[in-house]
Amino acid sequence: MWGNWNINPWSYSYFEPSFLWLLCLLPIIGWLLFRKEFYRKADLPFSVPSFFQKRIENRSIVWVRRILILLKLSVFALFLFILAKPFRWKDMQIHPDNYAFGIDIMLAIDVSLSMQAKDFNPNRLQAAKNVAYEFIEQREGDRIGFVAYAGEAYSACPPTRDYVQLMSKIQEVNGFEMEQGTAIGTGLGTAVLQLKNDTLKSKVIILLTDGMNNAGQLSPLAAAELAKSKNICVYTIGIGSMGKALTPVVTPFGLNYEYQEVEIDEGTLKSIASQTGGMYFRATDQSSLSEIYERIDQMEKQKMADKMSQIDPPTTPNAFLNWLLFLVMLIFVMEFGLFTFQRNRG
Repeated sequence: MWGNWNINPWSYSYFEPSFLWLLCLLPIIGWLLFRKEFYRKADLPFSVPSFFQKRIENRSIVWVRRILILLKLSVFALFLFILAKPFRWKDMQIHPDNYAFGIDIMLAIDVSLSMQAKDFNPNRLQAAKNVAYEFIEQREGDRIGFVAYAGEAYSACPPTRDYVQLMSKIQEVNGFEMEQGTAIGTGLGTAVLQLKNDTLKSKVIILLTDGMNNAGQLSPLAAAELAKSKNICVYTIGIGSMGKALTPVVTPFGLNYEYQEVEIDEGTLKSIASQTGGMYFRATDQSSLSEIYERIDQMEKQKMADKMSQIDPPTTPNAFLNWLLFLVMLIFVMEFGLFTFQRNRG
C-alpha cells in the first residue's frame, strides 16, 4: 500500500465514475470556505476598531488558514476518487488469469485468394486487417487471438494481451503460401480449440469470410455445434460488395484479375451465428466493416454489464488513500499548531 503514491487520474479506470461529477462542487465549496474565512471573526475579543485588528493580524496565520482550506478541498477530492473505485489494468497483468473481467476473443479471418479482390481499398484482406487493428487498439483487459484460414487453417496467435505481437502476426499473414479454398468449418473449429476451458467466462469468435465453404473436413455447422457446446458466441461477417468485383483468378499464364460475381454463403453464416447466440453482418465497404466491429464491441460490453456472476478485478485506491491519510495528518498538525500559537498569544 505505502509504496504507491501515483495519483495521476488519467492512468486509472473507474467502476463508479459518476462520483467524479461531484468534483464540479469543488470551486463552489472553495469559494464558500474562503468567503467564510474572509468574514471570520477574531478568535480573541479586541476592544479596538476592525481596521486596527487587520493591521495587527499575523499575515502568516492568514496564509496558514488559506492553505488549510486548500488541503481540505484536496482531501474531499481524494475521497471522491476513492468512492469512484479506481483500478489500473497494468497493475492486474501481474496475475491476469486471476480475473474474469475481460473477454476472450478469437479473430478467424479468411485469407484465401479471393480476399485480394479490389472492391475494398486496397483489397478485402488489407481492409479487414486495418479494421482489426482499430478494434484491437480499443481493447483493455481482453485476451485476443488470431486464426488464419483458406483451404486450411492455423492459429497464428493464441489469445494474448500482448496486442503489439498480435497485430504483428496479423500483418504477416497473406494467405499465398496456404492451400487455396475456403474452409470455413476448419477455420471456426481451429478458433474454438484455442478457447480452452481455463479461458475467461465471456468467449467470442469473430469469423470473417468472403466466400462459401468448399474445403476442409469439418463442416461449418458442425464447428458451430462445437462452439455452442463450449458456450462460445460466434459473430459472422460476410465481406464483399454487392454484384461483381475485380477478383484474382489463377490462369495458366499467372494471376489475372477479372470481374466475378460476389458469392457469400450468407445462409450458413446466419445459421452459425444463430446457433451460437451471435449475429450475422454484411460488410460492403471498409466503413461498414468498422461499424460492424463497433456494434459487436457494444453488444459484448452490454453482455458483460448484464452478467451478475461477473467477477470484477479488485479496486486499487492505495495511492489515493496514502495521500488522503497524509493530508489528514498534515491538517491535524497544522490546526493543532495554529491553536497552540493563538492560545499562547492570548
